[in-house]
Amino acid sequence: MVFVSECKSTQRSDAAATVACIKITIFLTIFSAIPLATCFSRSIITGHSCHDLPLTLRQKTTLQGWVQDNDGEWQWQEDDAPYPSSVATSTITATATPTLPSGSFRPKQSLGQNYLRDGNTVAKIVRAFVKDATETLARRNDGGDSKLEGSTQQTQRPLRAIELGPGAGALTDVLIPTIGITNLQCIEIDGRSVELLSDKHPELTIRHQDVLQVDYPSLAKQPFNNNDAGGPLSIIGNLPYYITSQILFALADASHTDSIRSATVTMQWEVGRRIIAPPSCKDYGILTVVFQLYADCSIHFKIPPTVFYPKPKVDSALLGLHFVGPEKLRRRLVGVRPEDLRNVVTSVFQKRRKTVRNGIRKLAMKVLGDEERVKLFLDSEPLPLPEVVKMDRDDGDAFALGQELPRDWASKRPEELTPGQFIEITRMLYGADEDWETCPLRNKVWRKLNHGSNSN
Repeated sequence: MVFVSECKSTQRSDAAATVACIKITIFLTIFSAIPLATCFSRSIITGHSCHDLPLTLRQKTTLQGWVQDNDGEWQWQEDDAPYPSSVATSTITATATPTLPSGSFRPKQSLGQNYLRDGNTVAKIVRAFVKDATETLARRNDGGDSKLEGSTQQTQRPLRAIELGPGAGALTDVLIPTIGITNLQCIEIDGRSVELLSDKHPELTIRHQDVLQVDYPSLAKQPFNNNDAGGPLSIIGNLPYYITSQILFALADASHTDSIRSATVTMQWEVGRRIIAPPSCKDYGILTVVFQLYADCSIHFKIPPTVFYPKPKVDSALLGLHFVGPEKLRRRLVGVRPEDLRNVVTSVFQKRRKTVRNGIRKLAMKVLGDEERVKLFLDSEPLPLPEVVKMDRDDGDAFALGQELPRDWASKRPEELTPGQFIEITRMLYGADEDWETCPLRNKVWRKLNHGSNSN
């Protein structure tokens, strides 16, 4: 009402000015009736780095972490959310766009499909894949792990490649002449892609299957051709963003049986950075601990959105994983069960802003049973390192060199500890198998219960 009286007091004869005054009056009257919090409620969202995402994506941006089910098993509460890029898109020049199938063959958003469309990028990915697969073999041989169970020397084995989600076949078309069609198999859930690739490459083995349900140990035992007796697999794939970590966890579990040799896969740039992050870094987390324990990790190069169709909103990375194999993994774990390590890591990273003391207390109470024993555990000094770890430290092994716990370990935050130090905390809480060289490794530890085979 104040605004109306002010307008009347002017007594202007100009009709246009009167109309303008009325409009201002209506606007200010409506504005004054709206609670102030409502007017600025969106400022919380727009101040966040994901403000330019659709609302449904903004609500999923935060990684919820792990939860325990009724059986006490740890699982991701949600699959991977799309992380907003914090890095400017790199300037990689793309070549002419290959022709994609027309008509009904369009990328499905429900399957997270983004087809590669740049020939130069495809060629770089395939070269990196071959390099990863052959380098992993060389690393295994240098470390003395030159034989596979029931097999001859690894050097006599051909490359056995599995492509996850070939889609329109951009990688497939280059892989076939590079490694041979009988040394490659594809796993694809989209029936349209299966039909397309079957028509284009009749001799190619394509498994119409969900990548999250693949039984890698069983697949590794199956021969690809008449000259093949089975053996470890090398993985290549342009992974869907929303299930990236679940695919990677499945590969980690498969490495328990030496079913996976290497993996060369695309993923969100932010997720790739998490895997290779050093301690005391904001990107350091569960993915870091798991994959720096299970593999030697590296990012080959950044991939801009322009080489995909449709274009994603974030940059991608090509990640190379050289799995260390069960023998070296057991040596790093020194008798600690992976499922116990999982419980420790997931507990403390659920409260990553708190100290390890606060993050692990609830789990320690469950394991130890009473408050006095929990207090002794949290106040205890680190155990002496196992002899095998001391030997590896003397040999300059980088993983073993970072395994010794500081005396104030309980007052550290989770991201300040190395993967090896988490093994030591787990050994203090759960104990370890003295016969570490034959300690069993379960087929399913990190992947979800409803993903893949449940057999051990």
